[in-house]
Amino acid sequence: MFTQAGYVGKSKLDFPEFGVARGTPWRSVEGTGREQGPELGAASEPRCRGRAGGAACGVLQTKRAGEMLFSQGDRADGAYEVVRGMLRLYKMLPDGRRQITGFVSTGELVGVTPNGARPYTAEAVTDLVLCRFPPAAFDRMIDEQPGFARRLLSATADDLDAAQEQMLLLGRMTAVEKVVSFLLVLAKRQGGVLARFVDLPMGRNDIADYLGLTIETVSRTLSRLKQAGSIGLPTPTRVEIRDIRRLEMLAHDGAAAAA
Repeated sequence: MFTQAGYVGKSKLDFPEFGVARGTPWRSVEGTGREQGPELGAASEPRCRGRAGGAACGVLQTKRAGEMLFSQGDRADGAYEVVRGMLRLYKMLPDGRRQITGFVSTGELVGVTPNGARPYTAEAVTDLVLCRFPPAAFDRMIDEQPGFARRLLSATADDLDAAQEQMLLLGRMTAVEKVVSFLLVLAKRQGGVLARFVDLPMGRNDIADYLGLTIETVSRTLSRLKQAGSIGLPTPTRVEIRDIRRLEMLAHDGAAAAA
């Protein structure tokens, strides 16, 4: 479960950096031995304001790993800020294949949709806590909070950069370049260029669907990088960065993997 300490804990939500009131109760889920956080629409739903500050005009919402936040084509009923956890964003192709277009982590916005319909599906990779902003509240924050408007502009620019990078990644890179570039981007997001460990909460199938590869190719590439001493794989969900310079070289020249 989620608590103020992270993924596993006792019985309260407390995210002061998002303006969530201390002491919001969790309730037991009968027959499961688990507790569940407050749901949207509950009588005592907690309010949140996001990292932009200002009035607490958002509503705290929780999702379990594997649950869908919204589906491609749904009517847009608000935007979200991730308080804890990770989402996968994807589109379904006409032939039934899935193309993951991105991963959204703590502190990032998702669901900012101007035309009224969701262009992609958002699904929880891990247990999630989100701050949901209804459309009217979201528009009011843009108008009344300059800091939030600047942050939204920055997030939009980041999305455009990420889209361009993924077009390059899918269209021109080798399998080694794709996997290494993915690890380096995660390392930068999680701890900067000198991050020693990279968490991979998503499965190998998610990585494959994001990079346009097969699961076997992703697993084989990670194994080759481990054998070459570039990375370590202490657990299936964690990568140790052992040779950052070689990884940076491989990201630009996958043929060097054979050297």
